[in-house]
Amino acid sequence: MSLSAIGAFARRHDLDRFLCALFAPAERREAVFALIAFNHELARAREAASNPMAALIRLQWWREVVEGARGGAAARRHEVAGPLHEAVAAGALDADALLAMVDAREIEAEEDGIAGEEEFVAWLRGTAGGWCAAAGRALGADPAAAEVLRGLGAAYGLAGVLRSLGAQAARGRCLLPRDRLARAGLDAEAVIRGAGGAALAGLLREIAAEGLEALRAARRDVPRAAIAAALPAVLARRDLARLAAGRDAGARGLGDRLAVTLAGLRGGV
Repeated sequence: MSLSAIGAFARRHDLDRFLCALFAPAERREAVFALIAFNHELARAREAASNPMAALIRLQWWREVVEGARGGAAARRHEVAGPLHEAVAAGALDADALLAMVDAREIEAEEDGIAGEEEFVAWLRGTAGGWCAAAGRALGADPAAAEVLRGLGAAYGLAGVLRSLGAQAARGRCLLPRDRLARAGLDAEAVIRGAGGAALAGLLREIAAEGLEALRAARRDVPRAAIAAALPAVLARRDLARLAAGRDAGARGLGDRLAVTLAGLRGGV
């Protein structure tokens, strides 16, 4: 399969969503690739910044890229900004949905992390959920279907937080809500130090089980043409099931790829 530069970028930096995007109609796939790349740049804003203010500046730069594309400004010279500008200018991606994704990332720049569970859920729905909703709109989903996709994407985001807990701790970060940690007798510093022990393991199983139950109860009726936007839920279900059972979610393997492929071919998650 011959890939464009933005398609290769998406495959290199976000293999999960890239695999899902392959089930988008060919004429809309490039826009979904650009959306994957945009999301990657937003997600790394805090990691690539030396301090919270620098992260906010990075997010503002992307906000201006989107606003410029909508307003008819010239495209910025950047491997992701260029294709993103083209997709927004052509009407293939909704600028308001992209700006909402930028806004949702601002909480990641806060020094104290995410305070409460309500904020945590809003963050998941705005980031990973926002990606699925924006991808769905790009694939022709109506607003109601896009909100279904937002919920499915939030489950994928939750699985990602739990999967990456160790990697985030190595960077000095913990994205779990402070109030939920406190109820388990923990705090972010303990998680970062790797001192959570049995209490943390129990909390992760509990959160994963709640996420899995919410995913099982969620509506999953999305238009077949927008199935690529729903497919992250397939991976979320597999990850959360492993984590709820107290197992390591592990590296992506053939079983994960086959599950996504079968769901994509079937047209349902």
